[in-house]
Amino acid sequence: MSRTRVVITGMGVVAPNAIGLAAFERALRQGRSGIVHLAKLQELKFGCQVAGAVTGAEELAASIFHQEELMAMSSNMVFTAMAALEAWTGAGLERSDPQDEVVHWDTGAVIGTGIADLNVVGERIVPLTDAGKVRRIGSTCVEQIMSSSVSAKVGGMLGLGNQVTSNSSACTTGTEALYQAAERIRSGRARRMLAGGSEGDSHYSWAGFDSMRLLARKFNDRPEQASRPMSASAGGFVPGCGAGILVLESEESALERGAPIFAELAGGEVTCGGQRGGGSITAPNPAGVRRCIRAALADARVEGDQVDVINGHLTATFADPVEVKSWSLALDRRPGDFPWITSTKSMIGHCLGGAGAIESVASVLMLQGGFVHPSINCEDLHPELDGFAGSIPHSVEEQSIDVVIKAGFGFGDVNACLVFRRFEA
Repeated sequence: MSRTRVVITGMGVVAPNAIGLAAFERALRQGRSGIVHLAKLQELKFGCQVAGAVTGAEELAASIFHQEELMAMSSNMVFTAMAALEAWTGAGLERSDPQDEVVHWDTGAVIGTGIADLNVVGERIVPLTDAGKVRRIGSTCVEQIMSSSVSAKVGGMLGLGNQVTSNSSACTTGTEALYQAAERIRSGRARRMLAGGSEGDSHYSWAGFDSMRLLARKFNDRPEQASRPMSASAGGFVPGCGAGILVLESEESALERGAPIFAELAGGEVTCGGQRGGGSITAPNPAGVRRCIRAALADARVEGDQVDVINGHLTATFADPVEVKSWSLALDRRPGDFPWITSTKSMIGHCLGGAGAIESVASVLMLQGGFVHPSINCEDLHPELDGFAGSIPHSVEEQSIDVVIKAGFGFGDVNACLVFRRFEA
C-alpha cells in the first residue's frame, strides 16, 4: 500500500558549538566542543559551572530582527526564530512581508520546548510581583513565558495557516515534534510543516538539575572535556541551549517546487514505558525503549541490519550502557556486527527540549554528507561497553550512509525514535 512520503527540504540550527548549517557541519566533523565555563554559575555556587551556551546569537539576531521585535522575544524565541528562518529560506521558500496578508494555509509548525523561559520569570515577574510592582512587569512577559511562544513566533513570522502548536515531553520534545509533524503530512492535512525544538539560555532552568546531582561537576576547569557520554569517567550531563528546525514536506510538494531534498524521514514512533520495569519519572523502562525502536523501524520499513549509524540519546549518565544494550537487542545487532553509534551531546551538552531536534539536524547532515561525527571524551570507554568499542568513532569517519536512526528518551519514561533514509525518488 502506497503512502505519502515525507522528505526534509530545509534545516536550521543554533547550537552551542556553531550557528548555521555550514558552521555546524564543520564543528561536527572536527569534534569541536561548545561547552564553556560560565562565571555566573560559579558565582551562584552551582556544582556544575559549565554549559553549552550559544555564542554570538545576540549580535546575529540584531542583524535579522528589528529592535522592537527583539524586546518581545526571550532567548528561547530568538533561537527558534533564527533556526526557522534558515530552514525556511534553505528550503527555497520566501519570507513574506507581514503587511501583504499572505497566509500559507497548507503549512504549519510543531515546535516544542522543555521549559518555558525562566529568566523572564526569575528576573522580572517574581521579584516585581513580590515587590508590589506588577505594572512594571511589561506587556510582553506573557508571550515570552508561555510554552507555545516558540511555535507562535514562527507562525506569525512566516504567516503559517495550518496547525501551529508546541509540544513538551522533556528530553524527547524535539524528536517527538518531528514525528507529529510528519504524521500530519502523511495524513494529507498539510503539505509541509516546520518541526523541531528549542531551549532557552537560563540558569534558573539548570538549577533544578544541579540540585538533583544530575549535572557534571568534576570538569569545571576543563569545560571541553565535561560532556562524556559512554565514558567510564562520565559524571552527569552538561546543560545546554539552542534550537533545531527542519522543514518537512510531502515528496510530491517538494518535487513540484524543485526544492532541495536533504533526506527522507522514513518513519518513527512515540511510546511510553509506563514507569514500570525499571522505568520511572527520571529513567526509561528498557522494554519501552526497545519497543519504540522496533516500531520505528517497522514504520519505516527498514530492517535492523540496514541501520548504518545510531545517533543515541546518550547523556553521560548511568543510563548510557543500558541504552546501548537496548539498541543492540532492538536492532538484533551484537558487538562485531553493531553499527556506528555516536553522541552529538558530547560536543554540545544536553539541550533539553531542543536536544532531539538539534541532534536530528546532525543526523541528517551525516547522512547527506557521508560521514559519522566523533563521539568525543569517551576514550576511557565505560567497561560495560568494551565490546562495542569498534563502533564508537573518536574522530570523523568518512563513508557512504543510507540509514541513520535517532532517538530521545525523556523524563516521564517517554520515548521517540526517528528513521532517516537517503532520498531516492
